Amino acid sequence: MRGRVLVGLVVVNAVLLGLGAARRRPDATAEKRLRVGLVLDVGGLGDKSFNDAAWRGLERAQADLDVETRFIEPGDGSDRESAIRQLAASGYDLVVGVGFIFTDDLRAAAARFPAVRFAGVDFSVVPGAPPLPPNLVALRFREEEGSFLVGALAALVSRTKVVGFVGGMDIPLIRKFEAGYRAGVAATCAACTVLAAYAGTDPRAFADPTTGKELALAQMDRGADVVYHAAGKTGAGVLGAAEARGKLAIGVDSDQFHEAPCCVLTSMVKGVDVAVYDTIRATAEGRFRPGVRELGLAEGGVGYVYDDRNKKWITDAVHAQVEALRARIVSGEIRVPSK
Repeated sequence: MRGRVLVGLVVVNAVLLGLGAARRRPDATAEKRLRVGLVLDVGGLGDKSFNDAAWRGLERAQADLDVETRFIEPGDGSDRESAIRQLAASGYDLVVGVGFIFTDDLRAAAARFPAVRFAGVDFSVVPGAPPLPPNLVALRFREEEGSFLVGALAALVSRTKVVGFVGGMDIPLIRKFEAGYRAGVAATCAACTVLAAYAGTDPRAFADPTTGKELALAQMDRGADVVYHAAGKTGAGVLGAAEARGKLAIGVDSDQFHEAPCCVLTSMVKGVDVAVYDTIRATAEGRFRPGVRELGLAEGGVGYVYDDRNKKWITDAVHAQVEALRARIVSGEIRVPSK
């Protein structure tokens, strides 16, 4: 569906997005068009989750804002840094790195190219770290809040009182998902047990569906009848395990219902597409602001899917309980742990 050409060490998707061939507005022929470059995370396009959400934000910006866009799917290690540097050196006005692994690369690029603006989705901000450069915005989410709600939902729906969690790479970011999920389960079912496992300790753990399936099946063998994943493309294996065993799964980042209509109870959605689009729009309108931008339930940055497709599992009473918990989080009555 998407043509791809090899450029150096990176794979550049360049045909179907109309790179270099986007429209000009009739009233802006003399106006310089904003050029936006996006570098994807491990797993690339087709993960039906994190990367695809970022790409949707880029696509929307191209359609709505008449910006010139390009995206790159890097390999490992230095490919990420070289992809960011390539876009910045090529005259792109805004360069977006998707994933926490770009944190150091974006800091370095922002210092090297002060005239270029940079954005990092899931940018890692740790205590004691140097201040962000004045041309860099960190886009972060309170994933634990959305995970709390799907944890509550899993506990309320579970018949075995055993639920599972499969993470991708074992890092603090993914531990936030687990912490919120555990807290949500505990808030609604003190007798429930949460089983948790991670696919690995390096970025490849986000692109390993085989391991994802093995981990989910092992949890199901121990009684889990609902399994939540925060594992990128590895999560496809979790959904496959749910199909194979007739259990329920919870997707992540994007609505993953169509990946396993038989078995996706809900998805903890994260507004990566909205964050990317809003950053591009702000840049196009001269409103780019550096610093940390964090989005949770109150800001509509995270949530869960509830619609006609999953009402067969989620009764009105269960939905009302989860929504009541949402209101208590937004009001500050409930503070969801992040670790």
